[in-house]
Amino acid sequence: MWIMKTESRLDLMLLLVLLTGTVGESDGSSVVGQTGQSVTLSCKYDISKHGAQHVCWGRGKLPKFGCSDQLVSTDGHKVITRASSRYQLLGRLEAGDVSLTILDLTETDAGRYGCMVEIPGWFNNEKHQFDLIIETAPFPTTITANNKPTEVARSRESLIGNTLRVSFIIIVPALLLITCYRVWRRNQTDRRLNQSEKDTESL
Repeated sequence: MWIMKTESRLDLMLLLVLLTGTVGESDGSSVVGQTGQSVTLSCKYDISKHGAQHVCWGRGKLPKFGCSDQLVSTDGHKVITRASSRYQLLGRLEAGDVSLTILDLTETDAGRYGCMVEIPGWFNNEKHQFDLIIETAPFPTTITANNKPTEVARSRESLIGNTLRVSFIIIVPALLLITCYRVWRRNQTDRRLNQSEKDTESL
Protein backbone atom coordinates (compact mmCIF):
# COMPACT_ATOMS: atom_id res chain seq x y z
CA MET A 1 0.00 0.00 0.00
CA TRP A 2 2.76 2.44 1.00
CA ILE A 3 4.77 1.48 -2.10
CA MET A 4 1.78 2.22 -4.37
CA LYS A 5 1.32 5.67 -2.84
CA THR A 6 5.01 6.43 -3.29
CA GLU A 7 4.87 5.39 -6.95
CA SER A 8 1.80 7.57 -7.48
CA ARG A 9 3.61 10.55 -6.01
CA LEU A 10 6.60 9.93 -8.25
CA ASP A 11 4.35 9.70 -11.30
CA LEU A 12 2.68 12.96 -10.30
CA MET A 13 6.05 14.70 -9.86
CA LEU A 14 7.21 13.37 -13.24
CA LEU A 15 4.03 14.65 -14.88
CA LEU A 16 4.49 18.09 -13.30
CA VAL A 17 8.07 18.30 -14.56
CA LEU A 18 6.99 17.35 -18.08
CA LEU A 19 4.23 19.94 -18.05
CA THR A 20 6.33 22.79 -16.66
CA GLY A 21 9.41 22.16 -18.82
CA THR A 22 13.04 21.28 -18.19
CA VAL A 23 15.11 21.79 -15.09
CA GLY A 24 17.37 24.83 -14.96
CA GLU A 25 15.02 27.30 -16.64
CA SER A 26 15.54 31.03 -16.02
CA ASP A 27 12.79 33.58 -16.55
CA GLY A 28 13.22 36.16 -19.27
CA SER A 29 15.26 39.20 -18.31
CA SER A 30 15.04 42.45 -20.26
CA VAL A 31 17.96 43.63 -22.40
CA VAL A 32 17.96 47.01 -24.18
CA GLY A 33 19.66 47.62 -27.53
CA GLN A 34 19.76 50.51 -30.01
CA THR A 35 19.09 50.43 -33.74
CA GLY A 36 22.25 50.17 -35.80
CA GLN A 37 24.26 48.87 -32.84
CA SER A 38 24.96 45.35 -31.58
CA VAL A 39 23.75 43.61 -28.43
CA THR A 40 24.89 40.47 -26.58
CA LEU A 41 22.55 38.06 -24.78
CA SER A 42 24.51 36.10 -22.20
CA CYS A 43 24.37 32.31 -22.02
CA LYS A 44 26.98 30.08 -20.37
CA TYR A 45 27.20 26.54 -19.02
CA ASP A 46 29.70 24.56 -16.96
CA ILE A 47 31.71 22.89 -19.70
CA SER A 48 34.23 21.51 -17.20
CA LYS A 49 31.40 19.54 -15.58
CA HIS A 50 29.24 18.60 -18.57
CA GLY A 51 31.75 18.70 -21.41
CA ALA A 52 31.05 20.35 -24.78
CA GLN A 53 27.29 20.25 -25.43
CA HIS A 54 24.87 21.12 -28.22
CA VAL A 55 23.40 24.61 -27.76
CA CYS A 56 20.83 26.46 -29.84
CA TRP A 57 19.37 29.97 -29.88
CA GLY A 58 15.84 30.66 -31.05
CA ARG A 59 13.21 33.39 -31.16
CA GLY A 60 10.05 33.18 -29.13
CA LYS A 61 9.34 31.07 -26.07
CA LEU A 62 11.55 27.99 -25.89
CA PRO A 63 9.77 24.64 -26.30
CA LYS A 64 10.51 21.70 -24.01
CA PHE A 65 13.15 20.44 -26.42
CA GLY A 66 15.27 22.23 -29.04
CA CYS A 67 14.67 25.78 -30.27
CA SER A 68 11.75 27.25 -32.15
CA ASP A 69 12.62 29.62 -35.01
CA GLN A 70 16.28 28.63 -34.60
CA LEU A 71 18.84 31.37 -35.23
CA VAL A 72 22.17 29.68 -34.56
CA SER A 73 23.47 26.46 -33.01
CA THR A 74 26.77 24.92 -31.95
CA ASP A 75 28.04 21.47 -31.09
CA GLY A 76 30.15 23.02 -28.33
CA HIS A 77 33.21 23.35 -30.52
CA LYS A 78 32.02 25.29 -33.57
CA VAL A 79 28.92 26.87 -35.06
CA ILE A 80 27.00 24.30 -37.10
CA THR A 81 23.93 26.26 -38.25
CA ARG A 82 23.24 29.98 -38.65
CA ALA A 83 20.14 31.72 -40.03
CA SER A 84 22.02 34.96 -40.78
CA SER A 85 25.51 36.42 -40.46
CA ARG A 86 23.99 38.95 -38.05
CA TYR A 87 23.82 36.20 -35.42
CA GLN A 88 27.24 35.48 -33.95
CA LEU A 89 28.63 33.39 -31.11
CA LEU A 90 31.63 35.54 -30.23
CA GLY A 91 32.31 34.07 -26.78
CA ARG A 92 34.83 31.31 -26.01
CA LEU A 93 32.97 28.14 -26.93
CA GLU A 94 35.72 26.08 -25.34
CA ALA A 95 34.92 27.77 -22.02
CA GLY A 96 31.17 27.23 -22.29
CA ASP A 97 30.39 30.81 -23.34
CA VAL A 98 27.64 30.55 -25.96
CA SER A 99 26.36 34.13 -25.65
CA LEU A 100 24.51 35.42 -28.72
CA THR A 101 25.59 38.70 -30.34
CA ILE A 102 23.13 40.31 -32.77
CA LEU A 103 24.70 42.80 -35.17
CA ASP A 104 23.17 45.88 -36.79
CA LEU A 105 19.97 45.90 -34.75
CA THR A 106 16.65 46.91 -36.26
CA GLU A 107 13.27 47.49 -34.64
CA THR A 108 12.09 44.11 -35.92
CA ASP A 109 14.67 42.38 -33.69
CA ALA A 110 12.64 43.23 -30.60
CA GLY A 111 11.08 40.27 -28.80
CA ARG A 112 11.89 37.14 -26.83
CA TYR A 113 15.03 35.05 -27.40
CA GLY A 114 15.99 31.75 -25.83
CA CYS A 115 19.17 29.74 -25.30
CA MET A 116 18.84 25.98 -24.85
CA VAL A 117 21.83 24.00 -23.50
CA GLU A 118 21.20 20.29 -24.02
CA ILE A 119 22.72 18.59 -20.98
CA PRO A 120 22.62 14.76 -21.08
CA GLY A 121 20.24 13.04 -18.67
CA TRP A 122 16.64 13.42 -17.66
CA PHE A 123 15.45 17.02 -17.34
CA ASN A 124 18.98 18.43 -17.23
CA ASN A 125 18.63 20.91 -20.10
CA GLU A 126 19.31 24.54 -19.23
CA LYS A 127 17.11 27.35 -20.56
CA HIS A 128 17.93 31.05 -20.61
CA GLN A 129 15.34 33.48 -21.96
CA PHE A 130 15.59 37.20 -22.70
CA ASP A 131 13.22 39.95 -23.76
CA LEU A 132 15.04 42.26 -26.15
CA ILE A 133 13.86 45.87 -26.23
CA ILE A 134 14.98 48.02 -29.18
CA GLU A 135 15.33 51.79 -28.84
CA THR A 136 15.84 54.15 -31.75
CA ALA A 137 19.41 55.47 -31.70
CA PRO A 138 19.77 59.27 -31.54
CA PHE A 139 20.88 61.09 -34.66
CA PRO A 140 24.68 61.07 -34.98
CA THR A 141 26.41 64.27 -33.93
CA THR A 142 29.69 63.49 -35.62
CA ILE A 143 30.68 65.64 -38.60
CA THR A 144 30.73 63.77 -41.89
CA ALA A 145 31.86 64.68 -45.36
CA ASN A 146 28.26 64.73 -46.56
CA ASN A 147 26.94 67.47 -44.31
CA LYS A 148 29.98 69.40 -43.04
CA PRO A 149 33.36 70.39 -44.45
CA THR A 150 36.24 68.16 -43.52
CA GLU A 151 39.19 69.39 -41.50
CA VAL A 152 41.24 69.80 -44.69
CA ALA A 153 38.51 71.86 -46.34
CA ARG A 154 38.17 74.05 -43.27
CA SER A 155 41.95 74.56 -43.18
CA ARG A 156 41.93 75.63 -46.83
CA GLU A 157 39.08 78.05 -46.24
CA SER A 158 40.89 79.50 -43.23
CA LEU A 159 44.12 79.87 -45.22
CA ILE A 160 42.33 81.62 -48.10
CA GLY A 161 40.53 83.94 -45.69
CA ASN A 162 43.74 84.86 -43.90
CA THR A 163 45.52 85.46 -47.22
CA LEU A 164 42.78 87.78 -48.41
CA ARG A 165 42.82 89.71 -45.15
CA VAL A 166 46.61 90.13 -45.24
CA SER A 167 46.46 91.13 -48.90
CA PHE A 168 43.81 93.74 -48.16
CA ILE A 169 45.85 95.16 -45.27
CA ILE A 170 49.04 95.43 -47.38
CA ILE A 171 47.78 96.20 -50.89
CA VAL A 172 45.25 98.92 -50.09
CA PRO A 173 47.73 101.14 -48.18
CA ALA A 174 50.34 100.50 -50.91
CA LEU A 175 47.91 101.65 -53.61
CA LEU A 176 47.10 104.77 -51.59
CA LEU A 177 50.81 105.56 -51.20
CA ILE A 178 51.45 105.05 -54.92
CA THR A 179 48.52 107.31 -55.81
CA CYS A 180 49.70 110.00 -53.40
CA TYR A 181 53.24 109.77 -54.77
CA ARG A 182 52.02 110.15 -58.37
CA VAL A 183 49.95 113.19 -57.45
CA TRP A 184 52.94 114.71 -55.66
CA ARG A 185 55.22 114.03 -58.66
CA ARG A 186 52.67 115.58 -61.02
CA ASN A 187 52.46 118.70 -58.86
CA GLN A 188 56.24 118.92 -58.72
CA THR A 189 56.46 118.61 -62.52
CA ASP A 190 53.81 121.30 -62.99
CA ARG A 191 55.69 123.65 -60.68
CA ARG A 192 58.94 123.15 -62.55
CA LEU A 193 57.22 123.84 -65.88
CA ASN A 194 55.61 126.98 -64.53
CA GLN A 195 58.91 128.14 -63.13
CA SER A 196 60.64 127.50 -66.45
CA GLU A 197 58.01 129.50 -68.31
CA LYS A 198 58.41 132.40 -65.90
CA ASP A 199 62.18 132.37 -66.29
CA THR A 200 61.82 132.37 -70.09
CA GLU A 201 59.45 135.32 -70.05
CA SER A 202 61.74 137.31 -67.81
CA LEU A 203 64.58 136.88 -70.27
